[in-house]
Amino acid sequence: MKLAVYNVENLFDRAKAMNLDSWEKGRPVLEKFAALNALLGQIAYSDADKSQMADLMVELGLEKSDTGPFVLLRRNRGGLLRRPKTGGIVIDADGRADWVGSLELRDEPINEHAMRNTARVMIDLDADVLGVVEAESRPVLAAFNGEIVRALGGNPYRHVMLIDGNDERGIDVGLMSREGYPIGALRSHVDDRLPNGQPVFSRDCPQFEVTTPGGTRLLVLVNHLKSKGYGGKAASDARRKAQAARIAEIYKGLVDNGAEHVAIIGDFNDTPGSEPLAPLLQGTNLRDIFDHPSFDDGGYPGTYGLCNAVNKIDYLLLSPALFDRVQTGGVFRKGMWPGSRPKRWDAYAEVGRPADAGSDHAAVWAEIDI
Repeated sequence: MKLAVYNVENLFDRAKAMNLDSWEKGRPVLEKFAALNALLGQIAYSDADKSQMADLMVELGLEKSDTGPFVLLRRNRGGLLRRPKTGGIVIDADGRADWVGSLELRDEPINEHAMRNTARVMIDLDADVLGVVEAESRPVLAAFNGEIVRALGGNPYRHVMLIDGNDERGIDVGLMSREGYPIGALRSHVDDRLPNGQPVFSRDCPQFEVTTPGGTRLLVLVNHLKSKGYGGKAASDARRKAQAARIAEIYKGLVDNGAEHVAIIGDFNDTPGSEPLAPLLQGTNLRDIFDHPSFDDGGYPGTYGLCNAVNKIDYLLLSPALFDRVQTGGVFRKGMWPGSRPKRWDAYAEVGRPADAGSDHAAVWAEIDI
């Protein structure tokens, strides 16, 4: 069985703020979007809240219209705000119950070359079970599988499953598997809570039960932990550590209930020696596929960007019973921008510039005799 994980960075559409030339350019927009959304969601609005909302709306380009360059304010009912002829924004609502609507990030289509290169990675990877990170939704993932992968000569996956998570940007996690590897019982952890009532997981930590052709039961947990991108380092580190601790707790519960073959895979947004990942990487008996003697990292220790050691953020962790059955493993980078002068690895000819890359992430895979 070939097990793999791949952060596809969206398939058809992506938030415009996340589709700029660099993460640094999009981060201010995402920070303001998150701050405004949090304020709008409060039960009651103080005068200070209203002033801050108005300032953020202006900064997000909503001063003259509900449609800004990167965000969209939907107002279905009620009086949230006024736009005086003299300029500016006045918040009339005194709380969330006074209006019906939402604040959303605007999307734009993915570069068509990038879309095809994402499909090429899926085709050439040829995994039996593939964890997918940053897919928009199940219908989108199923359409990409059935239409784009097929159009490029690939063999579409028989089973496609994804449950919407907690992220408002449409970047969820799912699983795809071949004929003979049916997805059975599925458990979501989207509603797990921290002591303060906040959801534990930024997206979800879905638990998929897959049965192999030989009848072996495999549990695959797909993850996308809190990024370092915005929200402040201390807060993002604390959130990621809480997520890692909860995954470790879930894993230990599965093992205590007799599960032997467990894989925890995904984009963890941090490096192996980091404190936030310690509860999972040091606090359990899970083994990183990178540590297997037959694993080939292709000459680079990372999985993201230029694939240096500080860019090792994608993981395929295996329970001891699975790790002992690994035959080989590796990193697939052909869909990534290889840099220039010199190129770091062989990439598809269609990856002519960074925007054409299927993803900034490599796929990580393992062949397991199970």
